[in-house]
Amino acid sequence: MERNPISQEGYDKIRDLIRHLEDVEMPRIAEKIGEARAEGDLSENAEYHGQREAQGLMQARINQLKTQLASSYIVDKSTMPKGIVAFGTRVTVKDCDDGSEEIYEFVGPGEDNYDGPIMKILTSSPLAQSLLGKKVGDKVELKLPRTIQKLQITVIEET
Repeated sequence: MERNPISQEGYDKIRDLIRHLEDVEMPRIAEKIGEARAEGDLSENAEYHGQREAQGLMQARINQLKTQLASSYIVDKSTMPKGIVAFGTRVTVKDCDDGSEEIYEFVGPGEDNYDGPIMKILTSSPLAQSLLGKKVGDKVELKLPRTIQKLQITVIEET
């Protein structure tokens, strides 16, 4: 199993979400199942079947989050190497063809966010994999389905 870096904050966020789902949401669904069961004939009880499906989906989500935590290891960002692209760094890259710039922050599972001016992307993503270990001024070629995008690293910041 591939291990992914995660910050302490990201780990705590996922752990708290798991606790909420297990301690609040699952009992709420179980209560609704009990109420639906009390209505009688289960073979034609849409509410009962709907809540059982919701319970299965919730359990699948909990299992997925637990797997994410199990396959992660906590990284202290302050121990990461300086001056190179690594977990926890914020990187500005320039498209060599059109000159446009984008800013990415490399994060672990549960911390990704693709909205806003700074996209927080997983270190396991193809873009991150092509940039990890590089320095300011380095150029990379990112193979996309229909083209190859050429990028140059212009700024690296520690977060």
